[in-house]
Amino acid sequence: MARIDYVELPSATAHELTRAFYNKAFGWAFTDYGPTYSATESGTTDLGLQGDPSGALAAPLPVIRVDDLEAAFDMVSRAGGTIAKPIFSFPGGRRFHFIDPGGNELAVWQSASE
Repeated sequence: MARIDYVELPSATAHELTRAFYNKAFGWAFTDYGPTYSATESGTTDLGLQGDPSGALAAPLPVIRVDDLEAAFDMVSRAGGTIAKPIFSFPGGRRFHFIDPGGNELAVWQSASE
């Protein structure tokens, strides 16, 4: 089953301030994945804060979780999506980015445990 379970926000200009804001405003706890990336781990829809300017997009990045990353890559390509970043590994799994026909960038990921 594919569903959006993650949204990544760019926070390169104020990573610590952004993290502190969401903690204070909503009580969200973050786990650090290196000095420039933090994420909630609620098990529902989580929020990632991308503090690395070289990896941050200008807009929020919805992330779709799938059970079979290669199959999703093929389906996105066949449906007319433009691959923006081919499959790559990161702590916790693998993912790729695509642009839909409306110009929106999304990512698709598969957990390392699947």
